Amino acid sequence: MNCASDITVLLVDDQDLFREGVKVIVDAQDGMSVVGSAPDGLEALALVDELQPDVVLMDIRMPEMDGVEATRQIFGPERVSRRCKPVRVIVLTTFNLDDRAATAIRYGASGFLLKDTTPALLADAIRTVHTGNAVLAPTDLSALLDQQFTAAAPAPPAYLALTGKEREVFDAVARGLSNAEIGGLVFASESTVKTHVGAILRKLALRDRVQIVVFAHEHGLVGR
Repeated sequence: MNCASDITVLLVDDQDLFREGVKVIVDAQDGMSVVGSAPDGLEALALVDELQPDVVLMDIRMPEMDGVEATRQIFGPERVSRRCKPVRVIVLTTFNLDDRAATAIRYGASGFLLKDTTPALLADAIRTVHTGNAVLAPTDLSALLDQQFTAAAPAPPAYLALTGKEREVFDAVARGLSNAEIGGLVFASESTVKTHVGAILRKLALRDRVQIVVFAHEHGLVGR
């Protein structure tokens, strides 16, 4: 069971050359290292269980098991309960606003990157998701999720049980605001905002801020 302090990364892609290239980039970063690689989603599941990486870079289209299904299984309740720390998934795709990427985000991925991204953006993305944030702009995330949810489901009782301040913070997170921006909006310190976000995640049984955005779109709560 790996609980190292550095950011550990698992690479999942069916192209050996691509995996080797990304490994060179990641290993060159301070405080970041590749701990394993897999050619398909099926092998990735076994390595996630064994190595417990912090971040998985997951190709969408692969043989045996694609990245969408692998992401769904990575965030299955039984697997999540066995981990000593959270795992974040960044899906990799060849074109923007990929509907499969949107599905992976619904299943628990923290966002997506185009496969021709720069080394600097890749490293920044890994660090960003490691802190629980998304790796694509709020407008892009909203555009993706709008394609997924054409009819909103009713808000569950857990949402209705949020306090007024928690709903304000929920709405701000759903719109992609940072803790500093939310603090200015609700007249609270960043530490207080973090406390509210933590309470929201706990009450709604969500993993991170990205899942708050997904939840808001699923239940038609964006901008309410």
